[in-house]
Amino acid sequence: MIQNRRQFLTTLSLAGAASLVRAPPSAAAEGSLETTTVRLMRAAPGICHAPQLIAKELLHAEGFTDVSFVDAPSTAGVNDAIAQSKIDFNLHFASQFVSAIDGGAPITILAGAHVGCFELIANDSVRAMTDLKRKRVGVEALGSSTQLFVSVMAAHVGLDPMKDLHWVIDPAAKPSELFLDGRVDAFVGTPPQPQELRSRNIGHVIFNSSIDPPWSQYFCCVFGGNREFVRKYPVATKRVLRAILKAADFCAAEAARAAQQVVDGGITPRYDYAFEALRTIPYDKWREYDAEDTIRFYALRMHEAGMIKSIPQKIIADGTDWRFLNELKRELKA
Repeated sequence: MIQNRRQFLTTLSLAGAASLVRAPPSAAAEGSLETTTVRLMRAAPGICHAPQLIAKELLHAEGFTDVSFVDAPSTAGVNDAIAQSKIDFNLHFASQFVSAIDGGAPITILAGAHVGCFELIANDSVRAMTDLKRKRVGVEALGSSTQLFVSVMAAHVGLDPMKDLHWVIDPAAKPSELFLDGRVDAFVGTPPQPQELRSRNIGHVIFNSSIDPPWSQYFCCVFGGNREFVRKYPVATKRVLRAILKAADFCAAEAARAAQQVVDGGITPRYDYAFEALRTIPYDKWREYDAEDTIRFYALRMHEAGMIKSIPQKIIADGTDWRFLNELKRELKA
């Protein structure tokens, strides 16, 4: 297959040939970077966060000389890390950003990243979402990405997430480990967990956010940053977002190469799991799907369920900025 010029240049950028990476022609017109330092959260162990890892060379090409990846204490701690300026940007589940913005966190959502990476995996006692009533669901923590996602889905089918579901949290064990030990009936897996369980023929998938509507019709993870960074450094913000979107394009067009980057980056030792995940997660929807629709959808579901106080319009007004995305959609045409 003959690659178009954008895919070819992106492939060169990420094949380890750093000397071939060049800043985009539009960079000169944008003006000088206000800062050459950018901090993101370390992606491990989430394969779905591959664009964030892969973007490192692209960020260097955009002029950033100090690109660092910072460990966050947990998925639930990502919002605090951004709000407290411990990291500048991160890919994160849309509902977690919505929850943080509702609470007044200084976070600005900039773009959608990809569609789907969650799979609800259950034992034989659970065959549908409604079967979760009075069942044990393993999550990392209350407020974590997986807990919020199950809560929104449960509310969507008429369950009360806090009254009808029994949340099981064990700081010493991952939800997948709780499931393997028979201590929970279901948990939400993100790559490579579903791939591993399928290879061992354990459990079954109740829901896959990549393919099951209505959730597959919206972004799963979005890209956001510290509000003050976005306000103070607009040129840097646009260049960071451009690197992330190019990396998402690469994951969509070159899943095999991207999977090797994930393995080399230490996210998982299993190339087969990485490749399966990257070839099935829709990374190429950032041009097609409407990121604002995603925030409105999740904010409405959460507001109706009493999970947030703000109406969707307020979340969008307080916590989003689509200027950079709209410019990049014009620049990075398919």
